[in-house]
Amino acid sequence: MGTHMKTTVEISDALMAAARAVAEREGTTVRTLIEEGLRLSLERRKRKPRFELKDASVDGKGLQPGFSFERWADIRDAIYERRGA
Repeated sequence: MGTHMKTTVEISDALMAAARAVAEREGTTVRTLIEEGLRLSLERRKRKPRFELKDASVDGKGLQPGFSFERWADIRDAIYERRGA
């Protein structure tokens, strides 16, 4: 299966105890269980589509006549006009 690398991983006592019990019951090793779990996790992540934000921009020529960025109060008032605010 290729080369192997030794590494140290911190695993909670409860999880390690459960893994040892499963390994003993199934006649395998904790290492095998860890490798299997890691492979499954990596495969699941490969299949999961990445989130992509849809382009919600609109075509236009900026603000309508009569508005400017210096007069935010006018823009805000126009937004809330006839909305009871």
